[in-house]
Amino acid sequence: MTDDLNDLKQALKAATPAPDPAAKAAHLALAQKSFDDLQGSRGGARHTSNRPIRGFWTGALKMLNSLTSRAALTATTAVVAIGFVMLTPLGNDLLSPRKSVAPKPLTTSAPEELEAAPVPLSEGIADESRLKRTRGLALTGEAKAAKEDDADFGRSLSQDGFYSQDTAASVPVSPSQLPAPALGRVAEQLSEMPVVSPEAVVPPENDTEAFANAASNPLRITAETPVSTFSIDVDTASYSVIRNSLMSGRLPDPQSVRIEEMINYFPYAYPAPDGAAFQPTVSVSTTPWNPDTKLVHIGIQGALPDIEDRPPLNLVFLIDTSGSMNQPSKLPLLKQSFRLLLGQLHPSDQVSIVTYAGSAGQALAPTNASERGAILNALERLQSGGSTAGQAGLQQAYATAAAMTQEGEVTRVILATDGDFNVGISDPEALKTYIADKRDSGTYLSVLGFGRGNLDDATMQALAQNGNGQAAYIDTLAEAQKVLVDQLTGALFPIADDVKIQVEFNPAQIAEYRLIGYETRTLRREDFNNDAVDAGDIGAGHTVTALYEVTPVGSPAQLSTPLRYQPAENADAGNELGFLALRYKTPGATTSQLIETPITMDMAPLPDAGFATAIAGFGQLLRGSDYVNGWTYQDAIALATKTKGDDPFGYRAEAIQLMRLAASLSQN
Repeated sequence: MTDDLNDLKQALKAATPAPDPAAKAAHLALAQKSFDDLQGSRGGARHTSNRPIRGFWTGALKMLNSLTSRAALTATTAVVAIGFVMLTPLGNDLLSPRKSVAPKPLTTSAPEELEAAPVPLSEGIADESRLKRTRGLALTGEAKAAKEDDADFGRSLSQDGFYSQDTAASVPVSPSQLPAPALGRVAEQLSEMPVVSPEAVVPPENDTEAFANAASNPLRITAETPVSTFSIDVDTASYSVIRNSLMSGRLPDPQSVRIEEMINYFPYAYPAPDGAAFQPTVSVSTTPWNPDTKLVHIGIQGALPDIEDRPPLNLVFLIDTSGSMNQPSKLPLLKQSFRLLLGQLHPSDQVSIVTYAGSAGQALAPTNASERGAILNALERLQSGGSTAGQAGLQQAYATAAAMTQEGEVTRVILATDGDFNVGISDPEALKTYIADKRDSGTYLSVLGFGRGNLDDATMQALAQNGNGQAAYIDTLAEAQKVLVDQLTGALFPIADDVKIQVEFNPAQIAEYRLIGYETRTLRREDFNNDAVDAGDIGAGHTVTALYEVTPVGSPAQLSTPLRYQPAENADAGNELGFLALRYKTPGATTSQLIETPITMDMAPLPDAGFATAIAGFGQLLRGSDYVNGWTYQDAIALATKTKGDDPFGYRAEAIQLMRLAASLSQN
């Protein structure tokens, strides 16, 4: 027993035999392979919670953090944050129209290629330098850290993961140019990037509005210029534009203020004509902003015929469907407005729709108003898009109107637009000539403006004035109700054409005078008796108002000094301040008729004259007139409130509210 144990001890103490080299190498290789497969660490270290997947930029930032002060990092972090807010995936060109280019598909490497070893820092910087010259997604900039100047660090940071400004039209970056982690971010961001059609991007609307106006009428010396001549105006567009501006929280552009359109926005209870087309009424009162002058108030009331006896009506809606109409206050409001108008038509009336947006087209052939469903369906199908070719649309609209017209019928073209005529005949003078040639056929043109921003008021006025129609601006459905429902008869059925007013003031009684408003409607003295000269029209039931401020002879308000050596010729003083003459034509006639009446000091003010005066003063304040002598918005409010009178539709109450808004805004 003892001998066996001793033998065993001796064997254990003996040297271990040397292993076979080939067998050892094979066993170690197999063991290493099994370990690698189980641990998932082949070709690189395994990524765990304390060693996550990191790219080249993580290492670069770690190096920069060790070289940069905390203050610099704080500042540059703020810079980068602002960059994320300010920039968009398409860069600064996102809101600019650009050609649509479909991006090429991004190809990715096989899994084995993506599992390549991490890119060394030096190679990553070289790759970054190459990527700066590409036009796709890239790491831009070169990281420069210097202990001497931490401020430069903010400028050296690249915008990792941002698109260049030309990404939408660029060639995708080759995957071989990116490190593996960066390539993963490329694929991820491209997959999440929303595809935006250039047509769906609406650029911010530039304010290109242009208004038809002129400098305020100057003070005239009666001895030198005793006669004043102008065409009447029943347009109301200016008042609606002013209201829109004030309701938007800003004072209106003084050029948008046409005082006569503000005054004529409101109906007045003037004496009705007795068997004639219209009745002129004159009154004289003291000027509220200058007690030493007088106001001569001229009111015209048009006759209102029986609506049921009116002739059949043919309407051609010429609708602007250009891209600029793609706003809630434009084409959608236009559709709602025309729905209101359809309810006022007789079953035998006819409607046609012509559109213009790059090229003219007929959206609805002439259709009886009784087929309301067909007309509404045609309206709803209208879509905005394209450039504007107004003149081409006008040509087709007039051709359609001519085909619809029968003997004894009334035909009208109603142009609805935001006023942007950027293709075709855009010059107001050229359009004026074209429209004037067409009005002689009996087809008149009215213009409805929608929306703000590029409202070309000058062109709208040129079209309406020379088309013997009206110009109105519609900014709300309530305004559409007023223009297209309450006042439709007056707008579409004229009772007098080419209405002109001429006033001769008596120099023995009146030293000076000025016409308030009508700056764009003035005529030469000789135009009054010339029946070839076009002027404004009066529709059924319309009222027209004009105001003169006059300075009596000897008044302390007289601004001109009487001439020493050229005294005015003696005139019959009497009690006449002046003499009023009106010319007009019955619709379709070529020869005018004349109405005359003297203006005397004892003409009592009309009940509605006070409110018209308040509106005239309001308009002068908005224009910054030099003649209101310290009169304020509060004075206008007080006068309008006192003389508001009957206000069934609330128009006058709204005007007083607008005065209050203007008073507040003028203090800012």
